[in-house]
Amino acid sequence: NVYFFFFKQKTAYEMLRSLVGSEMCIRDSSRGIVVVADNTFATPYLQSPLLLGADVSLNSCTKYIGGHSDVVQGAICLNDKELYDHYYLIAKSTGANPGPFDSYLALRGLKTLKIRVDAASRNAIVIANFLRDHPKIRKVIFPGFKEHPGHEICKKQMRGYGAMISLYVNGGLEEAKRFLENVSIFTLAESLGGVESLIESPALMTHASVPAEKRKELNIEDDFIRISVGIEDIEDQLADLDFALSKV
Repeated sequence: NVYFFFFKQKTAYEMLRSLVGSEMCIRDSSRGIVVVADNTFATPYLQSPLLLGADVSLNSCTKYIGGHSDVVQGAICLNDKELYDHYYLIAKSTGANPGPFDSYLALRGLKTLKIRVDAASRNAIVIANFLRDHPKIRKVIFPGFKEHPGHEICKKQMRGYGAMISLYVNGGLEEAKRFLENVSIFTLAESLGGVESLIESPALMTHASVPAEKRKELNIEDDFIRISVGIEDIEDQLADLDFALSKV
């Protein structure tokens, strides 16, 4: 069989756009399109794509499922036997399968997924509001805000708003660099979903190879920052961000 895959990423990478809705899944499935939802940012704890009508739920176990930044692994979840047989044949034929220890780490992480995501999500709400009110920040993107374009979708089909925040610092690239250079609780790194808080500049890191004009089309400007909120003490997190912003 030849499959046509229509990807609807749950929370678009940097802008945190909420794209998948149950009505869209049903419509696409009825047209014979296999709907694949990237559930990495939302996690299986906060959202269940298969129950919303998606055919495949994709997760990066490296992120929230593993939760400790010590495993490189991915997983696809599905409830269709034909699709399962198709993927199983590919996995068996290509040999692209996780090792026993990697699987152990992912399963270990699953045991604490709920308490980690709950803690990080609580911190994220406080931090998002703190940043929105800060004079050195011109814009905060967080699905928990009512003005976020995907807020109603998240409110309807998720069990929380997650722990990812994007923001724009007042100024430009130099101001963003000074902000990043002065954090200590937040680690400068490209990944996300671990117990530790991470912060990064897409213009300098994840999207550095993308031409500047293309980045601008994607709203990834030089003063754009992405934060993966961890489970550290909230007062430590706020103090760290406030100090770093005082240097901007």
